[in-house]
Amino acid sequence: MGGVAGILVAVFGFVFIGIAGSAGAPPAFTLFGVLFVVLAIVASGVSFYNATAKNRMSSLDITEDGEEPDPIARVIRGESKADSDDQAPSAKRSPRQFKGDYCPYCGNPLEADFDFCPKCGKDI
Repeated sequence: MGGVAGILVAVFGFVFIGIAGSAGAPPAFTLFGVLFVVLAIVASGVSFYNATAKNRMSSLDITEDGEEPDPIARVIRGESKADSDDQAPSAKRSPRQFKGDYCPYCGNPLEADFDFCPKCGKDI
């Protein structure tokens, strides 16, 4: 959604540049339009990357430590992508930790074969 919106904003920026240039607006308005388009393209690229990348950054992170590596922390620590991807996710995951009919985190009713809560997404 953010990628498509970024493309639409970039198109609006090009229209703004054309209107400002043809109306004889000061050069600052044209430069603002160029900056607007560049920022829209960058934001759109980041949105498309986050939507398609295997290990992406999310504003709503519903995983716990050890379930999914943090891509920013990996870069800061200097780890390569191969260091965190050498095992399949199913090999890293432990069996169900909590028994019972309800999620220990949010209280949502669970079925016996659930490994993750369908409401909060936590590993149970």
